[in-house]
Amino acid sequence: MNFELKEHHKTLQAQVKKLAQEVLEPAAVELDRKQEFAWDNFKAMAKLGLFGLTIPPEYGGSGGDELSVAIAAEEIARACASSADILDVQLCLSTAPIFRFGNEEQRRKFVPPMARGEKAGAFALTEAEAGSDVAGIKATARRDGDHYILNGTKIFISCGDVCDTVLVMANVPDLGARGATAFIVEAGTPGYRKGKKYDKVGMRAATNADQIFEDCRIPAVNRLGEEGRGMRIFLEILDHGRIGVAAQALGIAQAVLDKSADYAGQRKQFGSTIGTNQGISFRLADLATEIDAARLLVYRAAFLADRGLPFRKEASMAKLYATELAMRASIFGVQVYGGYGYMMDSPMQRYMRDAKVTEIYEGTSEVQRIVISSTLFRK
Repeated sequence: MNFELKEHHKTLQAQVKKLAQEVLEPAAVELDRKQEFAWDNFKAMAKLGLFGLTIPPEYGGSGGDELSVAIAAEEIARACASSADILDVQLCLSTAPIFRFGNEEQRRKFVPPMARGEKAGAFALTEAEAGSDVAGIKATARRDGDHYILNGTKIFISCGDVCDTVLVMANVPDLGARGATAFIVEAGTPGYRKGKKYDKVGMRAATNADQIFEDCRIPAVNRLGEEGRGMRIFLEILDHGRIGVAAQALGIAQAVLDKSADYAGQRKQFGSTIGTNQGISFRLADLATEIDAARLLVYRAAFLADRGLPFRKEASMAKLYATELAMRASIFGVQVYGGYGYMMDSPMQRYMRDAKVTEIYEGTSEVQRIVISSTLFRK
């Protein structure tokens, strides 16, 4: 087993780290304060080809694999977690699924502009009574000749206020309980509008808004996959997305460790730096160890996905461990900073706010435990 990154992964890591340090991190505080979509960061990531990772060049991509996405997401999240969330939505939840499940016509039409960052994507699954419970979706799509009539409201949709293309799951009533079907909806389609924008606790520069469909006529050619296959498509999208979320959390945890270690090495109390106190230094050592363990879980899930091997359990393990670690780490980081850590001009409060949602979206920690435990009792 080789734990060393390949040269192209190292090159990508260095490029993304440079972007994160020079462009993303300096803007992170102000973007968080304004709670505006990070368009400049979006354009910078697009210019580096990050939205085309896993997409072949002939479809506008820059090539790469799942491990490349994990590496990029971690480095970006260390600087600006909101931007890492945008990467996850644009690539893992919208562009890559159209490439994987779309027909050739759909690939040629939708994938290149999204992979190049010319159009923004979104993934509309969550409803008022259906989030992790995908089977509870109430949105409907009724066939009407060469169109479908879509009705329903999706909530909390990341990048939902800026998206040009959105993947939507709805039920085809004629198919009964097995009617879940995926659709590609373009901005400007009659009957589709964007609803309220949310005031969020964290990830504030990856803005969220409702998606509202009222007798929205969607061309049948925009159906993604076959009727009734939407559940399989959306579950696989979530499996890939969970690797990205785990990498986001990993980056947040690493940023906490970096900043906490620096602060503990400079902050003096009772005549010496607080880092010389074992109550601090030992917990930093534990955090460094847990971050390495989380990184290995993330890399393993990406490794399996890249080889076409089953990875659902491993993706859930990576997301569960990394996201809960990010939350624990950020709370500890606030404690290291003391009173300053509780002030809004401290980096720790942003890490803590950003970390929390990673335990929630794309399947809560409780859902990840359901996925993992379901594999333990099979013969």
